[in-house]
Amino acid sequence: MTDKPSVIRETDDEARMLARRLLRSARYVALAVLEPESGYPSVSRVLLATDTDGSPVILVSALSAHTRALAKDRRVSLLAGEPGKGDPLAHPRLTLSCLAETVERDGPVHQRLRARFIARHPKAKLYIDFPDFRFFRLAPQSASLNGGFGRAYLLPGEDFVIAAETGGEISGQEVELVRELAGTKPELASLLATGRCGQNPGKWAFCGIDRAGIDLICGDLLVRHDFGRLISSRAELYSEITNTAYPIP
Repeated sequence: MTDKPSVIRETDDEARMLARRLLRSARYVALAVLEPESGYPSVSRVLLATDTDGSPVILVSALSAHTRALAKDRRVSLLAGEPGKGDPLAHPRLTLSCLAETVERDGPVHQRLRARFIARHPKAKLYIDFPDFRFFRLAPQSASLNGGFGRAYLLPGEDFVIAAETGGEISGQEVELVRELAGTKPELASLLATGRCGQNPGKWAFCGIDRAGIDLICGDLLVRHDFGRLISSRAELYSEITNTAYPIP
């Protein structure tokens, strides 16, 4: 008996890039948790941000059912990817399995996530400091990428992790660098969004930086520009985005 051909393709760099972009450019996702009482999956929609190491981050209220579920079982799954025109199944989407890690309100991690979350979701400033709201970091474990018909891939969790560099000028300074760029090079955000990310002109602004790329926002639109490599210094950052925005003929 002949084995049927596998529908899963060999994962390549293009698939990894697509999977990471789907995750890091998502403003919200469908979040699945396990109900403590019944054990059934329960799905809700939550706002999404990412930490500087690429981990997804959610902000949830202690009053919500999914927060109570996370307190009982750390296993979660999220679905990222927006349908476009035509058949919604023809558009790429990512299912990512994670383990939820609670973030204490006092400490540098909470302050970093707060700044990054507000930059991506400005309206969250209205409730982000309410005592019942808390952050969860979602540590990636494994993923399933559907890039469209006939393009299915499996990815390990480490494909979504951005390595930090001890002593580098980027790791630990990401929030400050966003403010710096907004003050000194605001025009580059629009040039990157329109020239490299295929977006229409608008009031584009920087809303997140990490060693692997930069996030750009305009109203409800969020796009990701990946560097294609990991940078380590302020000089590399400025060189990367300047040369990309103003390519040499």
